Amino acid sequence: MPDNFVEEYRDLLRAVYFLQDLGDADLKLVAERCREQLFAPQELIFREGDRGERFYIILSGEVEIWKHEEQLGEQLLTIQQPGEMFGEMALVDELPRSATAIARGNVRALYLTRERLDEVLNASPSVGRSLLRSLAAIVRESNRHYLEDLKSRNRKLEQAYRRLEATQHELLRAERLSNLGKFSGMLLHDLRNPLSVLRGYAELIQHSYQDGGRVSRYADKIVKEANRLDELTSELLDYSRGEIRLELQAVQLDELFSTVRSWYEGSDTERKTTLEMRNEVSGSVLLDQRRMLRVLWNLLDNARKAMPNGGEVFLSAEASGELLCITVRDTGYGMSEEVLARAFEPFYSTAHTGGTGLGMVVVRTVAEAHGGTVAIESEPNKGTAVTLRLPLNA
Repeated sequence: MPDNFVEEYRDLLRAVYFLQDLGDADLKLVAERCREQLFAPQELIFREGDRGERFYIILSGEVEIWKHEEQLGEQLLTIQQPGEMFGEMALVDELPRSATAIARGNVRALYLTRERLDEVLNASPSVGRSLLRSLAAIVRESNRHYLEDLKSRNRKLEQAYRRLEATQHELLRAERLSNLGKFSGMLLHDLRNPLSVLRGYAELIQHSYQDGGRVSRYADKIVKEANRLDELTSELLDYSRGEIRLELQAVQLDELFSTVRSWYEGSDTERKTTLEMRNEVSGSVLLDQRRMLRVLWNLLDNARKAMPNGGEVFLSAEASGELLCITVRDTGYGMSEEVLARAFEPFYSTAHTGGTGLGMVVVRTVAEAHGGTVAIESEPNKGTAVTLRLPLNA
Protein backbone atom coordinates (compact mmCIF):
# COMPACT_ATOMS: atom_id res chain seq x y z
CA MET A 1 0.00 0.00 0.00
CA PRO A 2 1.40 3.47 -0.89
CA ASP A 3 2.72 5.53 2.01
CA ASN A 4 0.29 8.37 1.31
CA PHE A 5 -2.70 5.99 1.88
CA VAL A 6 -1.10 4.65 5.03
CA GLU A 7 -0.69 8.20 6.36
CA GLU A 8 -4.27 9.10 5.42
CA TYR A 9 -5.69 5.96 7.04
CA ARG A 10 -3.58 6.49 10.14
CA ASP A 11 -4.98 9.99 10.57
CA LEU A 12 -8.53 8.67 10.03
CA LEU A 13 -8.02 5.77 12.44
CA ARG A 14 -6.79 8.19 15.11
CA ALA A 15 -10.40 9.42 15.42
CA VAL A 16 -11.81 5.90 15.93
CA TYR A 17 -12.77 5.65 19.58
CA PHE A 18 -11.27 2.23 20.27
CA LEU A 19 -7.94 3.22 18.65
CA GLN A 20 -7.58 6.65 20.30
CA ASP A 21 -5.10 5.42 22.90
CA LEU A 22 -2.73 3.80 20.39
CA GLY A 23 0.61 5.30 19.42
CA ASP A 24 1.68 6.13 15.88
CA ALA A 25 3.46 2.80 15.38
CA ASP A 26 0.36 0.77 16.29
CA LEU A 27 -1.89 3.01 14.19
CA LYS A 28 0.45 2.56 11.22
CA LEU A 29 0.41 -1.21 11.80
CA VAL A 30 -3.38 -1.25 11.57
CA ALA A 31 -3.47 1.21 8.65
CA GLU A 32 -1.06 -0.90 6.59
CA ARG A 33 -3.43 -3.85 6.75
CA CYS A 34 -6.66 -1.95 6.18
CA ARG A 35 -8.42 -1.77 2.84
CA GLU A 36 -11.00 0.77 1.75
CA GLN A 37 -14.47 -0.05 0.43
CA LEU A 38 -17.34 2.15 -0.77
CA PHE A 39 -21.02 1.22 -0.43
CA ALA A 40 -23.95 2.74 -2.28
CA PRO A 41 -27.19 3.71 -0.50
CA GLN A 42 -29.18 0.63 0.66
CA GLU A 43 -26.35 -1.69 -0.40
CA LEU A 44 -26.15 -4.91 1.62
CA ILE A 45 -22.82 -5.09 3.45
CA PHE A 46 -23.43 -8.49 5.05
CA ARG A 47 -26.45 -10.58 5.99
CA GLU A 48 -27.44 -12.19 9.28
CA GLY A 49 -26.20 -15.78 9.35
CA ASP A 50 -23.28 -15.17 6.92
CA ARG A 51 -19.78 -16.22 7.89
CA GLY A 52 -17.81 -13.31 9.31
CA GLU A 53 -14.74 -12.56 7.20
CA ARG A 54 -14.27 -8.82 7.76
CA PHE A 55 -14.93 -6.13 10.28
CA TYR A 56 -15.45 -2.51 9.32
CA ILE A 57 -14.62 0.98 10.55
CA ILE A 58 -16.88 3.73 9.20
CA LEU A 59 -15.02 6.73 7.80
CA SER A 60 -18.07 8.57 6.47
CA GLY A 61 -21.79 7.88 6.15
CA GLU A 62 -24.05 5.72 8.31
CA VAL A 63 -24.78 1.99 8.50
CA GLU A 64 -28.05 0.43 9.67
CA ILE A 65 -27.87 -2.73 11.79
CA TRP A 66 -30.98 -4.94 11.48
CA LYS A 67 -32.08 -8.04 13.42
CA HIS A 68 -34.75 -10.55 12.42
CA GLU A 69 -37.18 -11.51 15.20
CA GLU A 70 -39.58 -14.44 14.78
CA GLN A 71 -42.54 -12.61 16.30
CA LEU A 72 -41.76 -9.04 15.21
CA GLY A 73 -40.03 -9.47 11.87
CA GLU A 74 -37.14 -7.17 10.89
CA GLN A 75 -36.14 -4.78 13.67
CA LEU A 76 -33.71 -1.86 13.38
CA LEU A 77 -31.25 -2.22 16.27
CA THR A 78 -29.00 0.81 15.77
CA ILE A 79 -27.40 3.18 13.28
CA GLN A 80 -23.60 3.19 13.33
CA GLN A 81 -21.88 6.57 12.85
CA PRO A 82 -18.43 7.60 11.50
CA GLY A 83 -15.66 6.46 13.84
CA GLU A 84 -17.63 3.39 14.94
CA MET A 85 -16.89 -0.19 13.97
CA PHE A 86 -19.24 -3.08 13.23
CA GLY A 87 -18.93 -6.75 12.32
CA GLU A 88 -16.08 -7.40 14.76
CA MET A 89 -17.95 -9.90 16.95
CA ALA A 90 -18.17 -12.55 14.22
CA LEU A 91 -14.41 -12.35 13.78
CA VAL A 92 -13.74 -12.63 17.51
CA ASP A 93 -16.10 -15.52 18.36
CA GLU A 94 -15.97 -17.10 14.86
CA LEU A 95 -19.76 -17.51 14.81
CA PRO A 96 -22.15 -16.53 11.98
CA ARG A 97 -23.23 -12.91 11.67
CA SER A 98 -25.80 -12.06 14.33
CA ALA A 99 -27.34 -9.16 12.40
CA THR A 100 -27.60 -7.59 8.93
CA ALA A 101 -25.69 -4.41 7.92
CA ILE A 102 -27.03 -2.07 5.23
CA ALA A 103 -25.57 1.23 4.00
CA ARG A 104 -27.93 4.06 4.96
CA GLY A 105 -26.47 6.38 2.33
CA ASN A 106 -23.10 6.59 0.64
CA VAL A 107 -20.66 4.91 3.00
CA ARG A 108 -16.88 4.95 3.01
CA ALA A 109 -15.35 2.32 5.26
CA LEU A 110 -12.08 0.59 6.08
CA TYR A 111 -12.09 -3.13 6.66
CA LEU A 112 -9.77 -5.74 8.11
CA THR A 113 -10.00 -9.38 7.09
CA ARG A 114 -9.79 -12.15 9.63
CA GLU A 115 -6.23 -13.03 8.57
CA ARG A 116 -4.95 -9.43 8.71
CA LEU A 117 -6.64 -8.85 12.07
CA ASP A 118 -4.76 -11.89 13.41
CA GLU A 119 -1.52 -10.39 12.06
CA VAL A 120 -2.16 -7.09 13.87
CA LEU A 121 -3.07 -8.82 17.15
CA ASN A 122 0.01 -11.03 16.98
CA ALA A 123 2.25 -8.08 16.24
CA SER A 124 0.82 -5.64 18.82
CA PRO A 125 -0.69 -6.58 22.22
CA SER A 126 -1.73 -2.92 22.57
CA VAL A 127 -4.18 -3.27 19.69
CA GLY A 128 -5.57 -6.44 21.28
CA ARG A 129 -6.12 -4.68 24.60
CA SER A 130 -7.76 -1.77 22.81
CA LEU A 131 -10.06 -4.14 20.93
CA LEU A 132 -10.98 -5.90 24.18
CA ARG A 133 -11.81 -2.55 25.82
CA SER A 134 -13.99 -1.71 22.85
CA LEU A 135 -15.82 -5.02 23.03
CA ALA A 136 -16.33 -4.59 26.79
CA ALA A 137 -17.77 -1.13 26.17
CA ILE A 138 -20.13 -2.56 23.58
CA VAL A 139 -21.29 -5.25 26.02
CA ARG A 140 -21.86 -2.67 28.76
CA GLU A 141 -23.79 -0.44 26.38
CA SER A 142 -25.86 -3.41 25.21
CA ASN A 143 -26.60 -4.31 28.82
CA ARG A 144 -27.63 -0.74 29.55
CA HIS A 145 -29.96 -0.65 26.56
CA TYR A 146 -31.33 -4.05 27.52
CA LEU A 147 -32.07 -2.94 31.09
CA GLU A 148 -33.63 0.30 29.90
CA ASP A 149 -35.75 -1.62 27.43
CA LEU A 150 -36.70 -4.13 30.14
CA LYS A 151 -37.70 -1.32 32.51
CA SER A 152 -39.70 0.32 29.74
CA ARG A 153 -41.48 -2.95 28.94
CA ASN A 154 -42.19 -3.53 32.63
CA ARG A 155 -43.65 -0.03 32.95
CA LYS A 156 -45.84 -0.63 29.91
CA LEU A 157 -46.93 -4.02 31.25
CA GLU A 158 -47.76 -2.48 34.62
CA GLN A 159 -49.77 0.28 32.94
CA ALA A 160 -51.54 -2.28 30.75
CA TYR A 161 -52.28 -4.40 33.84
CA ARG A 162 -53.75 -1.40 35.66
CA ARG A 163 -55.90 -0.57 32.64
CA LEU A 164 -57.00 -4.21 32.39
CA GLU A 165 -57.78 -4.32 36.10
CA ALA A 166 -59.80 -1.09 35.85
CA THR A 167 -61.64 -2.45 32.83
CA GLN A 168 -62.38 -5.68 34.66
CA HIS A 169 -63.77 -3.78 37.65
CA GLU A 170 -65.87 -1.68 35.31
CA LEU A 171 -67.19 -4.78 33.52
CA LEU A 172 -68.09 -6.41 36.84
CA ARG A 173 -69.81 -3.22 37.95
CA ALA A 174 -71.68 -3.01 34.65
CA GLU A 175 -72.70 -6.67 34.98
CA ARG A 176 -74.03 -6.08 38.48
CA LEU A 177 -75.97 -3.02 37.35
CA SER A 178 -77.30 -4.97 34.37
CA ASN A 179 -78.41 -7.79 36.63
CA LEU A 180 -80.00 -5.36 39.05
CA GLY A 181 -81.92 -3.77 36.19
CA LYS A 182 -82.87 -7.14 34.70
CA PHE A 183 -84.34 -8.40 37.94
CA SER A 184 -85.69 -5.10 39.28
CA GLY A 185 -89.30 -6.26 38.81
CA MET A 186 -88.71 -9.35 40.91
CA LEU A 187 -86.93 -7.35 43.60
CA LEU A 188 -89.69 -4.75 43.77
CA HIS A 189 -92.20 -7.55 44.16
CA ASP A 190 -90.21 -8.98 47.09
CA LEU A 191 -89.98 -5.56 48.70
CA ARG A 192 -93.69 -4.91 48.22
CA ASN A 193 -94.71 -7.89 50.38
CA PRO A 194 -93.17 -6.71 53.67
CA LEU A 195 -94.32 -3.16 52.91
CA SER A 196 -97.90 -4.42 52.60
CA VAL A 197 -97.53 -6.25 55.91
CA LEU A 198 -96.15 -3.12 57.56
CA ARG A 199 -99.00 -1.01 56.26
CA GLY A 200 -101.59 -3.59 57.35
CA TYR A 201 -100.31 -3.86 60.91
CA ALA A 202 -99.92 -0.11 61.17
CA GLU A 203 -103.62 0.26 60.23
CA LEU A 204 -104.54 -2.34 62.84
CA ILE A 205 -102.63 -0.36 65.47
CA GLN A 206 -104.59 2.73 64.47
CA HIS A 207 -107.84 0.92 65.30
CA SER A 208 -106.54 -0.99 68.33
CA TYR A 209 -104.42 1.60 70.13
CA GLN A 210 -106.42 1.09 73.36
CA ASP A 211 -105.71 -2.67 73.42
CA GLY A 212 -102.15 -2.89 74.73
CA GLY A 213 -101.74 -6.60 74.02
CA ARG A 214 -102.74 -6.30 70.39
CA VAL A 215 -100.61 -3.18 69.90
CA SER A 216 -97.56 -5.04 71.27
CA ARG A 217 -98.11 -8.02 68.96
CA TYR A 218 -98.67 -5.80 65.94
CA ALA A 219 -95.59 -3.72 66.80
CA ASP A 220 -93.53 -6.94 66.96
CA LYS A 221 -94.76 -7.84 63.50
CA ILE A 222 -93.82 -4.41 62.19
CA VAL A 223 -90.32 -4.68 63.65
CA LYS A 224 -89.95 -8.15 62.16
CA GLU A 225 -90.96 -6.99 58.67
CA ALA A 226 -88.76 -3.89 58.96
CA ASN A 227 -85.83 -6.18 59.77
CA ARG A 228 -86.73 -8.26 56.73
CA LEU A 229 -86.64 -5.15 54.55
CA ASP A 230 -83.28 -4.23 56.05
CA GLU A 231 -81.89 -7.68 55.20
CA LEU A 232 -83.18 -7.47 51.63
CA THR A 233 -81.62 -4.06 51.07
CA SER A 234 -78.37 -5.16 52.76
CA GLU A 235 -78.09 -8.12 50.38
CA LEU A 236 -78.61 -5.83 47.38
CA LEU A 237 -76.07 -3.29 48.66
CA ASP A 238 -73.40 -5.92 49.32
CA TYR A 239 -73.91 -7.38 45.86
CA SER A 240 -73.86 -4.01 44.08
CA ARG A 241 -70.64 -2.99 45.88
CA GLY A 242 -68.96 -6.28 45.09
CA GLU A 243 -67.12 -6.40 48.41
CA ILE A 244 -67.79 -6.73 52.13
CA ARG A 245 -66.11 -4.88 54.96
CA LEU A 246 -66.44 -7.12 57.98
CA GLU A 247 -67.18 -5.90 61.49
CA LEU A 248 -65.50 -8.67 63.46
CA GLN A 249 -66.26 -9.33 67.10
CA ALA A 250 -66.02 -12.16 69.61
CA VAL A 251 -69.15 -14.28 69.24
CA GLN A 252 -70.48 -17.10 71.42
CA LEU A 253 -71.99 -19.67 69.07
CA ASP A 254 -74.55 -20.75 71.68
CA GLU A 255 -75.92 -17.20 71.73
CA LEU A 256 -75.77 -16.98 67.93
CA PHE A 257 -77.68 -20.25 67.58
CA SER A 258 -80.24 -19.12 70.16
CA THR A 259 -80.95 -15.99 68.10
CA VAL A 260 -81.28 -18.14 64.99
CA ARG A 261 -83.75 -20.49 66.75
CA SER A 262 -85.92 -17.58 67.86
CA TRP A 263 -86.08 -16.24 64.34
CA TYR A 264 -86.72 -19.67 62.81
CA GLU A 265 -89.51 -20.64 65.17
CA GLY A 266 -91.10 -17.21 64.82
CA SER A 267 -91.09 -17.43 61.03
CA ASP A 268 -92.25 -21.05 60.74
CA THR A 269 -95.86 -20.25 61.54
CA GLU A 270 -97.23 -23.53 60.14
CA ARG A 271 -94.81 -25.61 62.27
CA LYS A 272 -94.24 -28.09 59.46
CA THR A 273 -90.50 -28.44 60.11
CA THR A 274 -88.36 -29.03 63.17
CA LEU A 275 -84.96 -27.50 63.89
CA GLU A 276 -82.27 -29.37 65.78
CA MET A 277 -79.05 -27.62 66.78
CA ARG A 278 -75.75 -28.90 68.09
CA ASN A 279 -72.73 -26.77 69.01
CA GLU A 280 -69.45 -28.46 69.93
CA VAL A 281 -67.35 -25.28 69.92
CA SER A 282 -66.65 -23.82 73.35
CA GLY A 283 -65.50 -20.28 73.87
CA SER A 284 -65.87 -17.39 71.46
CA VAL A 285 -65.00 -17.13 67.79
CA LEU A 286 -64.21 -14.05 65.74
CA LEU A 287 -67.07 -13.33 63.31
CA ASP A 288 -69.13 -10.56 61.79
CA GLN A 289 -72.19 -11.49 63.83
CA ARG A 290 -74.77 -9.54 61.82
CA ARG A 291 -73.66 -11.00 58.49
CA MET A 292 -73.25 -14.50 59.91
CA LEU A 293 -76.83 -14.32 61.19
CA ARG A 294 -77.93 -13.38 57.69
CA VAL A 295 -75.97 -16.34 56.27
CA LEU A 296 -77.65 -18.78 58.66
CA TRP A 297 -81.08 -17.25 58.06
CA ASN A 298 -80.59 -17.65 54.29
CA LEU A 299 -79.50 -21.28 54.65
CA LEU A 300 -82.32 -22.17 57.06
CA ASP A 301 -84.87 -20.38 54.91
CA ASN A 302 -83.65 -22.31 51.84
CA ALA A 303 -83.89 -25.54 53.84
CA ARG A 304 -87.46 -24.79 54.91
CA LYS A 305 -88.50 -23.90 51.34
CA ALA A 306 -87.05 -27.25 50.20
CA MET A 307 -89.48 -29.05 52.56
CA PRO A 308 -92.97 -27.74 51.70
CA ASN A 309 -94.55 -30.87 53.19
CA GLY A 310 -92.46 -30.77 56.35
CA GLY A 311 -89.16 -32.25 57.44
CA GLU A 312 -86.15 -31.77 59.67
CA VAL A 313 -83.39 -29.17 59.64
CA PHE A 314 -80.07 -29.70 61.44
CA LEU A 315 -77.71 -26.85 62.37
CA SER A 316 -74.34 -27.89 63.79
CA ALA A 317 -70.95 -26.38 64.58
CA GLU A 318 -67.68 -28.15 65.31
CA ALA A 319 -63.96 -27.46 65.26
CA SER A 320 -61.83 -29.35 62.77
CA GLY A 321 -58.18 -28.51 63.21
CA GLU A 322 -57.86 -24.75 62.65
CA LEU A 323 -61.29 -24.53 61.03
CA LEU A 324 -64.76 -23.78 62.32
CA CYS A 325 -67.26 -25.97 60.43
CA ILE A 326 -70.91 -24.85 60.43
CA THR A 327 -73.35 -27.13 58.59
CA VAL A 328 -77.02 -26.71 57.71
CA ARG A 329 -78.61 -29.97 56.56
CA ASP A 330 -82.20 -30.65 55.56
CA THR A 331 -84.33 -33.62 54.50
CA GLY A 332 -85.88 -31.77 51.57
CA TYR A 333 -86.18 -32.56 47.87
CA GLY A 334 -82.49 -31.83 47.18
CA MET A 335 -80.98 -30.44 44.01
CA SER A 336 -80.34 -31.80 40.55
CA GLU A 337 -76.86 -31.48 39.02
CA GLU A 338 -78.07 -28.55 36.89
CA VAL A 339 -79.48 -26.66 39.87
CA LEU A 340 -76.40 -27.45 41.98
CA ALA A 341 -74.12 -26.08 39.25
CA ARG A 342 -76.03 -22.76 39.33
CA ALA A 343 -76.44 -22.54 43.12
CA PHE A 344 -74.12 -19.53 43.45
CA GLU A 345 -75.34 -17.74 40.34
CA PRO A 346 -76.73 -14.26 41.14
CA PHE A 347 -80.54 -13.94 40.97
CA TYR A 348 -80.99 -17.64 40.26
CA SER A 349 -83.72 -19.23 42.37
CA THR A 350 -85.92 -22.32 42.14
CA ALA A 351 -88.16 -21.28 45.02
CA HIS A 352 -91.76 -20.34 44.26
CA THR A 353 -92.19 -18.21 47.39
CA GLY A 354 -90.13 -15.19 46.42
CA GLY A 355 -86.62 -14.08 47.31
CA THR A 356 -83.86 -11.97 45.79
CA GLY A 357 -81.99 -14.88 44.28
CA LEU A 358 -78.92 -13.60 46.11
CA GLY A 359 -79.12 -15.85 49.17
CA MET A 360 -76.32 -18.26 48.23
CA VAL A 361 -74.27 -15.44 46.71
CA VAL A 362 -74.39 -13.74 50.11
CA VAL A 363 -73.45 -17.00 51.84
CA ARG A 364 -70.36 -17.49 49.68
CA THR A 365 -69.35 -13.80 49.77
CA VAL A 366 -69.53 -13.66 53.58
CA ALA A 367 -67.65 -16.95 53.93
CA GLU A 368 -64.87 -15.78 51.61
CA ALA A 369 -64.70 -12.41 53.37
CA HIS A 370 -63.97 -14.36 56.57
CA GLY A 371 -61.20 -16.22 54.72
CA GLY A 372 -63.29 -19.39 54.43
CA THR A 373 -65.16 -21.51 51.91
CA VAL A 374 -68.64 -22.93 51.38
CA ALA A 375 -69.48 -26.37 49.96
CA ILE A 376 -72.80 -27.94 48.97
CA GLU A 377 -73.70 -31.62 48.95
CA SER A 378 -77.08 -32.51 47.53
CA GLU A 379 -79.01 -35.25 45.73
CA PRO A 380 -82.58 -35.25 44.48
CA ASN A 381 -84.98 -36.53 47.17
CA LYS A 382 -82.11 -36.98 49.63
CA GLY A 383 -81.78 -33.48 51.02
CA THR A 384 -79.02 -30.89 51.03
CA ALA A 385 -76.08 -30.09 53.30
CA VAL A 386 -74.29 -26.74 53.15
CA THR A 387 -71.00 -26.47 55.08
CA LEU A 388 -69.11 -23.31 55.92
CA ARG A 389 -65.44 -23.74 56.78
CA LEU A 390 -64.02 -20.64 58.44
CA PRO A 391 -60.68 -20.00 60.16
CA LEU A 392 -61.07 -20.29 63.92
CA ASN A 393 -58.58 -17.44 64.31
CA ALA A 394 -59.91 -15.10 61.61
